[in-house]
Amino acid sequence: MNLYRKGFLSLLTVLAVAACSPAVEEKNQQQDQAFQPVASEVALEAHLEFLASDLLEGRDTGTRGHEIASAYIVSQFKELGLEPAGNDGYYQRVPFRTATLVADSPKFIVHNGRKNISLPYLEAFTASPSTFAEKLEVTAPLVFVGYGMVSDKFGFDDYAGLDVDGAIVVMLSGRPDGLPSEAAAHLGRIKTELAIERGAVGIITLHTPKQEEVRPFAVMRRYAADARRMTWLTPEGEAHGDEGQLRGGAFLHYEAAAHLFENVELELADIWQQIDANEMPKGVALGVSATLAKQSVFGALDSPNVMAKLSGGHNTLRNEVVLYTAHSDHLGPVNNTEGELKFNNGAMDNAAGVAVMLETARMFVEAAKNGDHPDRTIMFAAVTAEERGLLGADYFAHYPTVPIENIVANVNLDMPVLLYNFADVVAFGAEHSSLGAVVAEAAELHGIKRSPDPMPEQAIFTRSDHYALVKKGIPAVFLMTGFESQNEGEDGGEVWGEFFAKHYHRHSDEISTLTEQYGGIRYDAGAVFTNINYDIGRMIANGNAVRPTWLPDSYFGQVFAGDENSIRH
Repeated sequence: MNLYRKGFLSLLTVLAVAACSPAVEEKNQQQDQAFQPVASEVALEAHLEFLASDLLEGRDTGTRGHEIASAYIVSQFKELGLEPAGNDGYYQRVPFRTATLVADSPKFIVHNGRKNISLPYLEAFTASPSTFAEKLEVTAPLVFVGYGMVSDKFGFDDYAGLDVDGAIVVMLSGRPDGLPSEAAAHLGRIKTELAIERGAVGIITLHTPKQEEVRPFAVMRRYAADARRMTWLTPEGEAHGDEGQLRGGAFLHYEAAAHLFENVELELADIWQQIDANEMPKGVALGVSATLAKQSVFGALDSPNVMAKLSGGHNTLRNEVVLYTAHSDHLGPVNNTEGELKFNNGAMDNAAGVAVMLETARMFVEAAKNGDHPDRTIMFAAVTAEERGLLGADYFAHYPTVPIENIVANVNLDMPVLLYNFADVVAFGAEHSSLGAVVAEAAELHGIKRSPDPMPEQAIFTRSDHYALVKKGIPAVFLMTGFESQNEGEDGGEVWGEFFAKHYHRHSDEISTLTEQYGGIRYDAGAVFTNINYDIGRMIANGNAVRPTWLPDSYFGQVFAGDENSIRH
């Protein structure tokens, strides 16, 4: 793998010559002579093979298999000599509440002043279990609020002129076209928060004909009956994210929505036309009320985040932390079409990411032992319940085991697709902070370029564990293998797309199937990916006292960085 480090010393020499101060020149000269660890393909293979084995039964949150995975990660941290960084040694145990619906308990009754109309569960609407109360019921007036979105940045407020205090709000599913995808994804995620802030006691979400084309209601109906929700609990035992104000919720099929609009002149057909024309439908009090009711059954479990650190060597910078994250959970067991019990082992998602993080940790320890000790502290966190809604990372963000203001950057490792000899990397979040330049420089050291996001419509920057840290104002970057290949005739984008179409979140994301279909997992490419991620952390840790910063035009920097001029939404 030394091929990929060719030119490293010469590049740093150029940087040293260009330095503008003796202090920086001296620092760069020291780095020019620094020990350079190299990722081990064998170590990556060993970690991945264990974490993705049937013995761990898919590593679902709260299961024995995930506990074994966590114990394995702790053993690796101990062997490396890393310090514990949890609140119980290497562990930060996260308490969870699970909730499932009582069969046929959801009720949806529309009161229009003349009669009561009872809508059939699963045929006309679906409901999700509550993690707040096992029995919920509310009767309240209905107010249509368009998409239910508010943004100072983009100049719209769907609640303008509407009083929803004590009301059930009726909002369209999805979001308008034309917004930057990552900002739109964030705004879509905070709809519930916006409704609660304005006093709503329930939310009815309208499925639309446009949404039907993308995700049919029949598909959502199929999963609704067996749906399970999970949330973490505060130290006081309260369910996070639900203070009890919302007493009801439903997802309503558009063909049943006419009952809600019978007392107003607003026609549903006009709303669907406005959506198609990418207009923002105007809200209105609907002049009807509704009763929403359901029962849930609670369960309890806990599951650990696992954390370790290598303390920095600088007198003052050692108090600052560069945080690596990788989720250790996956989806657990599944019955195949023949009824045989199988396991979703998540070889790429995310045994590969944890393997890269463990090998990155080894490289930092090896470098420190050979005189190249990072200035800032390096922290490694294998977080739980990512597949259940980024819950383990969110718990850590609310109850960090180091001062949250001391975390200068998050480098997230989630699902590197190590099935081809990639020639470029994509860094989600690169356009939001100074970390983008760090990624480009680190990749270049290994003959790899940084490419722009090839699928911005997916808003992937909001869909992994780093998002929980971003919401606390911490710059973050999340790397994936790019779509270019170094091998002639190999289309990396085609391999990546095929993996997502055929294997993502399926039983076939396991070593034997991937080996059969792709000729083996590319641990050599994994070593290059690890080398890049190590150098990203090394550059941040030795950043001449300059913390990574949000770029001035970053939407997330403006929303979350805490500047007095930042926007609210």
